[in-house]
Amino acid sequence: MSQSLSALHARIAACRLCADRFAATATRHAPRPVPWFRPGARLLIAGQAPGMRVHTSGRPFNDPSGDRLRAWLGLSEEEFWDQSRIAIVPMAFCFPGYDAKGADLPPPPICRATWHDPLFDALGPLPLRLYVGGHAHRYHLGTKRGVTETVAGWRAHMPDACPLPHPSWRNTAWLKRNPWFEDELLPVLRARVREVLT
Repeated sequence: MSQSLSALHARIAACRLCADRFAATATRHAPRPVPWFRPGARLLIAGQAPGMRVHTSGRPFNDPSGDRLRAWLGLSEEEFWDQSRIAIVPMAFCFPGYDAKGADLPPPPICRATWHDPLFDALGPLPLRLYVGGHAHRYHLGTKRGVTETVAGWRAHMPDACPLPHPSWRNTAWLKRNPWFEDELLPVLRARVREVLT
C-alpha cells in the first residue's frame, strides 16, 4: 500500500470520533471503522454505512445486502472482497447504530467531512464508481432528486459511474415496481464491471 493510503487506512481504522455518539444509541456500541481499499483499485463502491453484521465481522457488505449487490454486479465473494481491485468507501466507516425503534441511524456527517477528501485524493481517479443509495447519490452526484429518478438517469453517468439503489431486502418492492433496473441497467453494468476488472 502506498504510504499515503497506508497512513490513511491506519488513521481511519483507529478513528474514535463518534465514540460518544455511538455510546448514546440504542446499541451502545464502540466505533469499529471498516476501511476497505488498496492502491490500484479499479472499481469504487460508495455506499451508506456498515450494518450490525459488518460491524461484527469487519468485512463490508458481509450481509444479505452484500449478497444482492454481488449478484447485481456478477461478482463472486473472492472478487468482491479483493481490495487490490475494489475499494469500498461508505459515507461513514462505522455502524451508526439503531434508533429507539430499531431503525438504522444515518451516517454521521463528521466521518465524511473528516476522511473523504483526503481518501479520494489518495485513491485518485477510478475507472468505474458505483454510488449505492440516496446518501451516496446526494454526496457524489450532488443530486437532490429521489433514488428512483437518480437511478433511472443512469445512462447519463456511464461508462464511468452508475447510481444504484441500496441492495437492502427492504427494497424488494422497489425492484418489482421498477423492472427496468434488472432488465436494462444490470446487464450493461455487469459487462462494464467485467471490463474494468479484467
